[in-house]
Amino acid sequence: MGKSSLDRQAIHEELERSRTTFHRLLDDADEADSRRPTEGTRWTNEQLLFHMLFGYILIRPLLILLRIFGRLPRGVGRVFARLLNAGTKPFDVVNHLGPVGGARVLGRHRMGTAFDHVIAFLHHRLDAEREADLALAMPYPTRWDPFFRDVMTVADLYRYPTQHFEFHRAQLTLDDGDR
Repeated sequence: MGKSSLDRQAIHEELERSRTTFHRLLDDADEADSRRPTEGTRWTNEQLLFHMLFGYILIRPLLILLRIFGRLPRGVGRVFARLLNAGTKPFDVVNHLGPVGGARVLGRHRMGTAFDHVIAFLHHRLDAEREADLALAMPYPTRWDPFFRDVMTVADLYRYPTQHFEFHRAQLTLDDGDR
């Protein structure tokens, strides 16, 4: 039981580090920086920043899905994960186009506010999680993201967006001295 409390605190700290880093990246980037291509993606820095934000936004619906499929027989979740894996190509198209539109709609200035809201939600939700629910698990579509594992728990989902964030942070072409 104590381990879970330590894990919660570590997750809270990860969320805050990401929030602080995200704001610094936004604050330090000018228009030219935002439009610069990234390394290893087809996005601009601004679009990749939106994609990084979206990794956190997705946790709310992913938690809902996990709460549903985590209570069903494991076979149901495996079928669902296989169906999602089969739809990887359409997912990749949406995954690419989403940040193109999202960055255009939100822009750098509103991304910071959105990041603050989603991090506040995750802090609140994590504090409200029952110990037993942190271990709830379901199969995941491993072809959708390199950080998805065959089976993920609620606790794993809280750690996922920061792994995703740090991976993509290395692809930004902003002057980020803390990398």
